[in-house]
Amino acid sequence: MRRNPELKSSVMDLTRRTFLGMMAASQMVRAQPSKPNIVLMLADDLGYGDLGCYGQRRIRTPNLDGMAARGMRFTQAYSGSTVCAPSRCCLMTGLHNGHGRVRDNIPHGIFLQPDDLTVAEVLKQAGYRTGAFGKWSLGNPGSWGLPNLQGFDEFFGYLDQDHAHNYYPEFLWENDHEVLQQGNRANARGRYSPDLIIERVTAFIESNRSRPFFAYWTPTLPHWSDYPKTTPRSQDIPSDAPYTSASWPQVEKNYAAMVTLLDRQAGTILDLLRKLSIERQTLVLFTGDNGPSAESLHKPSFFESAGPLRGVKRDLYEGGIRVPLLAQWPGSIAEGSVSDSVCAFWDFLPTAAELAGLPAPKTTDGISLVPALLGQARREHEYLYWDYGHVRERFLQAVRRGQWKAVRNGSQAPVELYDLAADPRESRDVAAAQPKLAAELQGLMEAAMTPSPDYPIRDRAGREKETPL
Repeated sequence: MRRNPELKSSVMDLTRRTFLGMMAASQMVRAQPSKPNIVLMLADDLGYGDLGCYGQRRIRTPNLDGMAARGMRFTQAYSGSTVCAPSRCCLMTGLHNGHGRVRDNIPHGIFLQPDDLTVAEVLKQAGYRTGAFGKWSLGNPGSWGLPNLQGFDEFFGYLDQDHAHNYYPEFLWENDHEVLQQGNRANARGRYSPDLIIERVTAFIESNRSRPFFAYWTPTLPHWSDYPKTTPRSQDIPSDAPYTSASWPQVEKNYAAMVTLLDRQAGTILDLLRKLSIERQTLVLFTGDNGPSAESLHKPSFFESAGPLRGVKRDLYEGGIRVPLLAQWPGSIAEGSVSDSVCAFWDFLPTAAELAGLPAPKTTDGISLVPALLGQARREHEYLYWDYGHVRERFLQAVRRGQWKAVRNGSQAPVELYDLAADPRESRDVAAAQPKLAAELQGLMEAAMTPSPDYPIRDRAGREKETPL
């Protein structure tokens, strides 16, 4: 049944946000100049090793490398999942994938609901202006998951992740209505969507320079494209510069050009903050939604996109879920600092809440990163949890506790155990030598996942079966 989005405001007044309602009733929350602006940059299918500051030698990323030099580089940061929609759900709601609403890229129709609390809604309680620009993935037209119904004042981009495979779309969404892109009709290549989206991000920042704002920039770069449908999955960009003369396969030139364009557009935002003299008032975070994709003509091995790690997108080995994370906040974050604090996407909501002067909701799985950003000791997670494949042939799970990582590639598969301190590539399974520890981490896997009726675990024949709990 399609719900009327116009009813959302009244529903929020009556049913949503017990935490926020009690907080707002007990204190008047007003925007204060000391509250930093927050810019969150989220790349799409970027590998841990695709940036120069993480060891990339052939793809040029001077702006993001400069951001690392001016701020902090995290070495043990993790995405929410190994594919985009659940990863973004973890990022927005502060819940890991065993508790989140959206747990897989399929089936379509599972979107955020009125009782889901997002970071944008938390920040609005503190007087922030909120904007999302790019790929959303958490709600389609007619659903409660639309960005404007989940705390964002402004949205421009793709609602549906499959629509985002088209870099020359006939339309993009502005809030709740379509904006036609006349130059892209009938598969014409008029305006490249990343260029359209970065224009909206910079306009949002300029118009809100005098008040606290949260800008969520989610470009589709460097994700593959399959539009028009007659073309194979490949990397779509107007020009392969500055790699035109490189002796590489064309698809690899294109991929490198997409990463460099991503870097250049990140630089556009960083330059704008300096130009507006709000750089010292703004925390900028840059990360990626999951590991590099091996689903297109581009091969992650060509540029060693996963760096020294094993696995790619759709794996729960480190290459599928460990991601770059950069943080810049001049005057607050020490230049050239490196953090080995183990963190994940669900830490962003409590981080934003602390920066805004609000308590974190008790329901979050996250722990604020603010102490780590300021160079202080941070309370670490007891463990981190991921899963993938609720409606696919295999249900994958992984847990990290301290230096130990357990992976299970199927609900009936044996648990693999790795010592990340000694073996970050996960090349030596020590489960047989450490059976008690392997059993303990398997118990954490089982305890971490709350079954969801929206995502029943299925067998290879598509029959629903019992969850692994």
